[in-house]
Amino acid sequence: MHPLRPLAGATCFALAATLSAAVHAQTAPIRIGLPVPLTGPYGAEAKDQVRNAELAIKEFNDAGGLNGRKAELLVRDDKLNPAEAATRALELIEKDRVNFIVGSLSAATQLAVNNVTRQRKVLYISISQSDAINEAADFSRYTFHESLNPHMTTQAVGKYAFTKGARIAFLTADYAYGQEMTRGFTRVASEVGATVVGEIKHPLGATDYSTFLPRLMAMKPDILVFNNFGRDNQISIKQAGDFGLKKSIRFVTPILTYTSRIAAGPNVYKDVIGGSSYYWQIQDSIPSARALNERYKAANNGALPSDYGSMAYSAVKSLLMAVREANTSDTEKVVDQLAKLQYDTYKGPQFYRGCDHQSVQSVLVIAAKPAPKDSSDLFTVLRVAPASTAALRSCAELGHK
Repeated sequence: MHPLRPLAGATCFALAATLSAAVHAQTAPIRIGLPVPLTGPYGAEAKDQVRNAELAIKEFNDAGGLNGRKAELLVRDDKLNPAEAATRALELIEKDRVNFIVGSLSAATQLAVNNVTRQRKVLYISISQSDAINEAADFSRYTFHESLNPHMTTQAVGKYAFTKGARIAFLTADYAYGQEMTRGFTRVASEVGATVVGEIKHPLGATDYSTFLPRLMAMKPDILVFNNFGRDNQISIKQAGDFGLKKSIRFVTPILTYTSRIAAGPNVYKDVIGGSSYYWQIQDSIPSARALNERYKAANNGALPSDYGSMAYSAVKSLLMAVREANTSDTEKVVDQLAKLQYDTYKGPQFYRGCDHQSVQSVLVIAAKPAPKDSSDLFTVLRVAPASTAALRSCAELGHK
């Protein structure tokens, strides 16, 4: 027997296996992992993120996918816990073999997921507010941030609500989201000539704020800012209103969510001012908003998409737009396409800034209506801060060279 023949046979086998793997990679479903906190105080927002992500997947598949390849959504509950989020992300990558990950609804969990994905060079789009994820220490080529960030949000809301000489107090959830919002609002207060008179911190998931409210009242603020989210936001604003603070103090919150307003009812959020990435009534001036609303209503028994839900729609839809542009699910090529994508998925033009992959987009400042006409007529849009890189911290401030 010729001594090279076994080697030739082994080489042919290896080549065939490589070709088979390559063919499989271009014919297998495009798998997108979605870790979100289905259980816990942010559950309502997370469930609408799932519904919106599913809609984006369906639209891609109904349009033929990528040369016939369909997309799949793999939803996991991260339980609003960073360790759980990291475990679920690792499981999605190593066991479920996802191509990409979209998700998280907490500044802490998204950093945990990002740590896993950037080490394994998996493209990740975060759909929760965070300033840290844009900073050089946490950023990677594979990191994208579709959500607003606290700096953008507090710039828009603070410059609408704060005035020179106003006294500002904070009730802050003591974790990354709350801390970053306090930092952003403090910066705006300094810029407009307002005074921060104090801050009270509370643990995530608190249910009784009675010990905090007298201390806040003693600060004699003109504006009380609730730097918390989900049920924490609902409960604290209700208890502060019941305590009588709203009689003499203006209530502001960085993010006034559609789901919280529905859950708490009109009285709790009456006249409260906050920020938002999206409110369905912008459909009157933005065609992509009207298109999303109609498709979402058709798929969800006439319901309307929420702010955080529509953000998940945009993240998945823009990701699949980049997949189509790249004509492949290859990570490196999709990253390149997404980084230069100009898109309008639901709220007008957006794009990812080069240094930190932050989505540059508009910010809505809204107020809860005291007497809504119907169950979906919840907010008045007070101002729309236009999409602009001027609303972001500079690349140099974030540590990018």
